[in-house]
Amino acid sequence: MSTPEAYEVFAIRYATRVGARRDHFVGGDPHDEAMRMDYFVWVVRNASRTVVIDTGFLPEMARKRQRELLIRPGEGLALIGVNPAEVREVVLTHMHYDHVGGFDDFPKANFHLQDAEMSFATGRHMCNHYMRHGYEGDDVAAMVKLVYKDRVCFHKGTHQLAPGLSLHHVGGHTDGLQCVRVNTARGWVVLASDASHYYEHIRCQRFFSIAFNLGDMLNAYRTINELADSPDHVIPGHDPMVMDYYPAPAPALKGIVVRLDVPPAAGP
Repeated sequence: MSTPEAYEVFAIRYATRVGARRDHFVGGDPHDEAMRMDYFVWVVRNASRTVVIDTGFLPEMARKRQRELLIRPGEGLALIGVNPAEVREVVLTHMHYDHVGGFDDFPKANFHLQDAEMSFATGRHMCNHYMRHGYEGDDVAAMVKLVYKDRVCFHKGTHQLAPGLSLHHVGGHTDGLQCVRVNTARGWVVLASDASHYYEHIRCQRFFSIAFNLGDMLNAYRTINELADSPDHVIPGHDPMVMDYYPAPAPALKGIVVRLDVPPAAGP
């Protein structure tokens, strides 16, 4: 059996907001304190390929949703030598506004999406305000148009995108949510995206407050833990602690970019 390719993995923090703990857990939380949420896009690359995971949102959406945009996602990618205009492969973990809104910065890319996510985002559940709250109709409509330009690659379940890089449908937060498993020098890392917003969700088996199916969310935790080499190899989708645990690739990038293919300086 051949050895899978290994990749560098980066998290780029492009936005943030201050929320409350009670807003981030089903059933609320007894601790009445602030709980910051960070927003990331991710890059997986080696000598053979560069893959971007999610595209973030842009200034207009930051104003509409009252989020603090720290850097345009494409500009964040440029800090590590990735030109969005030249990227050929983008994985969309799901189509919430903060994961798909910057798609237009990737004019040459094909977008990898689960069948179930497109069905969910364009189906009957979007008639309910709670279910559609995380989606923007313009983003979803634009992705449908890209289907007709042969730029959306649909997957059902598990798909090996490249040697050492695979996509896994887990659902829960949305019906078509997928996570990404990456082979690195330190072992198999899983970019959980919104399958676990914070370390606390997966480690304490708690549920984020926006959920399509709580049973699928619980099963997603099991799947992610099976795919990752250890709990320290699981990267949650919005946890500010990611920036504290992992090193920046250069001093000037501290607080903006961290390396995830190296061991954390301190365990979560």
